[in-house]
Amino acid sequence: MDDQANTLIRHRKICFRGPHENTSQAQTATLILSDIEGILKVTSEGDDIIHISYDIQLISLRIIDELLVEIGLHLDNNLFCKLKRALYYYSEDAQRETLGYSDTTQRVFIKRYQKLPHGCRDGRPDCWRRYL
Repeated sequence: MDDQANTLIRHRKICFRGPHENTSQAQTATLILSDIEGILKVTSEGDDIIHISYDIQLISLRIIDELLVEIGLHLDNNLFCKLKRALYYYSEDAQRETLGYSDTTQRVFIKRYQKLPHGCRDGRPDCWRRYL
């Protein structure tokens, strides 16, 4: 059981790149990410690198990166970082899908809702819908 728990913990390095008005993006990211559920440890190394440990059952690197970009931080987007990030996204998404932690149940309910007949999907023209 302990070995399985260790395989679900990920340790990653996230690099930031300027130019940015915030000269210490790593410190800002550390403060923001330290309070998020699923993130076990965040430490900054200088002004542009953070080391993060998180539980893949609760959060993924894709979600973390999207959060950092949404708040306005600039991730390092050189070719090597993009390739690593894409590989991490793919492997984590595949593992989350295998373990059943993805949003597949939400997608199932969305598809079912789209197939149900309701007013939004009425094929009649607007004038015929209001005709009494």
